[in-house]
Amino acid sequence: MATYLDRILAAHRAGAESDQRDTDSLAREAGACGPTRGFASAIRSSNGVAVIAEVKRVSPSKGPLAPDLDPSATAAAYERGGAAALSVLTDAEFFAGSAADLVEARAATALPVLRKDFTVGPRDVYDGRRMGADAVLLIVAALSQPELVDLTGLVVSLGMDALVEVHDEEEAERALGAGATLIGVNQRDLVTFQVDGTRAERVAKVIPDSATRVAESGIENADDVRRLMDAGFDAVLVGEALVTSTDIERAVMALRFDSRDQRG
Repeated sequence: MATYLDRILAAHRAGAESDQRDTDSLAREAGACGPTRGFASAIRSSNGVAVIAEVKRVSPSKGPLAPDLDPSATAAAYERGGAAALSVLTDAEFFAGSAADLVEARAATALPVLRKDFTVGPRDVYDGRRMGADAVLLIVAALSQPELVDLTGLVVSLGMDALVEVHDEEEAERALGAGATLIGVNQRDLVTFQVDGTRAERVAKVIPDSATRVAESGIENADDVRRLMDAGFDAVLVGEALVTSTDIERAVMALRFDSRDQRG
């Protein structure tokens, strides 16, 4: 059965095959960019569970979430609310994002930024660095093991962090085998697109404490964050619950607490 990821990846791989830009030139431009802000270090230095707040206009399953979203204003509200980092969707066809969204969001804050997109080759990594990303997303289900190893190494060589996304225990083992130290567990099922609230807790058990764990998808409130904190997660990546809130700053604040907090 074809999944939503299969359809998106088919489009991105077709785009990569038709991309005639010179890779060496892109590499030189990416290498000449200034220092990154330290995405993984921002998570690790956070008190308690770090919130990675996402700039997201559209969901493939739910349609428009915040079609008129202002990246600058949203990012600034996230920062005021205490987010440790930003995630910005740059996929245009399926998520109505853009490189401009990332550039504007990053310029509005001092926070490190993840380029949330479907990385299928080196040009995607170079593009992420050129647009100012401090980290890029690598989805294990989207890549062969050699691709995952090579792209992880390329990301690190450019001074960025790789958030390596997994959906089950086998993918977590692949991520670790590729040298991943920042691992995201997506709670959304790739076939049904439904959130499985037990997935993150289950997969976390095979990820060593030496890695930084990030929980993704289906996180709506402080109770969810507490559950994930208890399961050993260092950060949560939240988009829909924030961009659909009437008070984004307060929505971020409501998700932030550490192990000394007695809420819930």
